[in-house]
Amino acid sequence: MFRGFYTVASGMLAQQRKTEMLTNNMANVNTPGFKAEQSSIRSFPEMLMSSVQSTHIPSENGFNMKGIATFGPLSTGVYMKETMPLFIQGQLQETELTTDVALVDGFLPVDEETGIQGAVFFTLENDAGGTYYTRNGNFALDANGFLTSSSGYYVLDSEGNRIALQGDDFRVTESGVIMEDDNDVATLGISFAARPDALMKQGDGLFVTETGENLVAVNTIPNATYSIQQGFVERSNVDAGRTMTDLLTAYRAFEANQKVLQAYDRSMEKAVNEVGRV
Repeated sequence: MFRGFYTVASGMLAQQRKTEMLTNNMANVNTPGFKAEQSSIRSFPEMLMSSVQSTHIPSENGFNMKGIATFGPLSTGVYMKETMPLFIQGQLQETELTTDVALVDGFLPVDEETGIQGAVFFTLENDAGGTYYTRNGNFALDANGFLTSSSGYYVLDSEGNRIALQGDDFRVTESGVIMEDDNDVATLGISFAARPDALMKQGDGLFVTETGENLVAVNTIPNATYSIQQGFVERSNVDAGRTMTDLLTAYRAFEANQKVLQAYDRSMEKAVNEVGRV
C-alpha cells in the first residue's frame, strides 16, 4: 500500500518538474538566442521480488527444504534525470540595428564518442573577469563606447579584449571583422564547444564551462565554419506548438497520478475506519 504512495508521488514530482521546464521554454519563446531545454524521465532501478517457500521431501522424518521463487522485477517510480539545452540553430529575425549580430552555424564537427555536434558562441567577460558564452547577439554600446551584451557584459574580440567603438556606425563582415570607416577595428571572438551538452546554464542565455577553463577559438578547429549576419538576431529555437502539446501531456499525466493517489487514499481510509470494526 505505502509503496504505491511513493510510486505515485515520484510520478507527480517528475511531471511537475517537466511542466516547470516546459513553462520556462514557453516564457522564452521570444528571447533572442535562447536554447530550449529538453529532459528525460527514467525509472528508478528495479527490484527483483522473490519469496521463500517450503518444499516437502518425502522422508521418514518429513524433511522440508526451503527454496526461493522469483516473482519478477518491480519498479518503484520514475524521476526526471536531467535537463539539457537543445543547440540546434534558431531562425534569424531582421532588426536593421547595426549592433545586432547573429551567429549562423556552418559545418561543425561531431564528437566521435557521443555523436553530439559542436556549437559556436559569442564570448563575453563576466563581472569576475571570467568568461560567459552566449548565442544572444542582441548587443549594445555602453556609455564608454564598449560593445556589450543585453545583460551588460563586455563582448570580447578574438584576442580576449573588450571592443571599443566610436559609435553605432560600423559594419560587421560575415567572418566577424568589425570595420569603422573601412578600417579593421576588431574581430568578434567566437568560441567552439565540442561538447555543448556539458556546458552549465547561468540564466539570460549565458553558459559557462564545468571546469572554468575557457573554450577554444573556433578558428583553431579544422574545417569548422560559421558566418555572422549583422542587423539580425537569432531567435529562440523553442517550437511553441510542440511545447504546448508536451505541456498538456505532462499536465494530464500529473492529473492521472493524482487520481491514483486519491484512490490509494480512499482505500487506506476504508482499511483504517471500516475494516477494523469488522
